[in-house]
Amino acid sequence: MQRRREIKINDKKINYTIRKSSRTRCLRLTICNEGMLSITIPRGITLLQIEKFILQKGGWILDKLDFFQKRRKDSYFVSSREEYVQKKSEAEEIIREKVKFYCDKYDFKYKKISIRNQKTRWGSCSSKGNLNFHYKLAMMPERYIDYVVVHELCHLKEMNHSGKFWKLVSRIIPDYKNVTKEMKKFT
Repeated sequence: MQRRREIKINDKKINYTIRKSSRTRCLRLTICNEGMLSITIPRGITLLQIEKFILQKGGWILDKLDFFQKRRKDSYFVSSREEYVQKKSEAEEIIREKVKFYCDKYDFKYKKISIRNQKTRWGSCSSKGNLNFHYKLAMMPERYIDYVVVHELCHLKEMNHSGKFWKLVSRIIPDYKNVTKEMKKFT
């Protein structure tokens, strides 16, 4: 069961939900893409402990909420079915072009490409050689698109994240570690 509450952080009212879970052992904050703050708590935690924890994380919370608000203004979020279809079509064109470029240059072979509204991943590669990409990837900076495409293509040769896999990625994108750090700030 989730309970909605409100707290002030630096004179700003922040709405949040509390979710009790018997499977969690510590307090956990999450902020979803829509900018809603949620805290998952183990049994036996008081409201005072929850609010103290939220206030300790106040700077991080305000930064993230501000980030989501700016991102929403930058039209990263899709507001209608028509806009989704348009963005998905644009993504497919961009991603297919990138996949073709890297396949031609580095001799990757894949079965098919799908563009989807994936919940938690920018891309994935199946054991059958099918590539899946999030349609919002195409709205990101080009170096991020290149990295995700290369990452998934490398899985066609190494289906894990072993040393061999990362060596293959680094041959194509030498600064991939910097790119992944940047992407974590962006997402």
